[in-house]
Amino acid sequence: MPHHTKTRVTEIRDSEQEPLISDTRLVEEVRQGEQSAFGTLVQRYERRLVRVILRFVSDLDLAEDLAQETFLRAYERLDQFDPARRFSPWLFRIGVNLAMDHHRRRRRRIWTILFSDQSRDRWIEPAAADQTMKRDVQQEVRRVIDQLPEKYRTVLVLRDMENFSSSEIAAILNRREATIRWRLAEARIRFQELWEKQRD
Repeated sequence: MPHHTKTRVTEIRDSEQEPLISDTRLVEEVRQGEQSAFGTLVQRYERRLVRVILRFVSDLDLAEDLAQETFLRAYERLDQFDPARRFSPWLFRIGVNLAMDHHRRRRRRIWTILFSDQSRDRWIEPAAADQTMKRDVQQEVRRVIDQLPEKYRTVLVLRDMENFSSSEIAAILNRREATIRWRLAEARIRFQELWEKQRD
């Protein structure tokens, strides 16, 4: 292989392995006046943020509006962000709080619709693959989760449905990680008890 060709291949490999710019670096660039850096943060987290908020509201347009409001507030409060901490839990804390506040203001229950059609229930395995039966099971699960206190429902959704780690949930909810682990264990126990009671 000619020397110049080998060099080019090496350059391509090095380029492919180049790491993404860290959130902390992007935040610092925004603080220095580089607004395009915040656009990168939006692109990085927008889809997941909308999906998480959609767990708390039943309307996609509303979820997208709340996500945009989340980014706006994050931008306005960026000087309050501690760069020693992770950016994503701080961002999702704003989004989750906005979603919950939205429903409190209107005196609605947060958990009317919890699972999307594509969601997989992590506790209940339908006895058959029939879609009608699956929908019935999902509706029963919604009713059961709706009975859980808010502090348990929130942890259950973020951990078992959105796969946030305990440390991330602790940052999002501003609680100790040990508290999150205890609430999650308690939430699962309570869910199981309510589920069995409903089935009986």
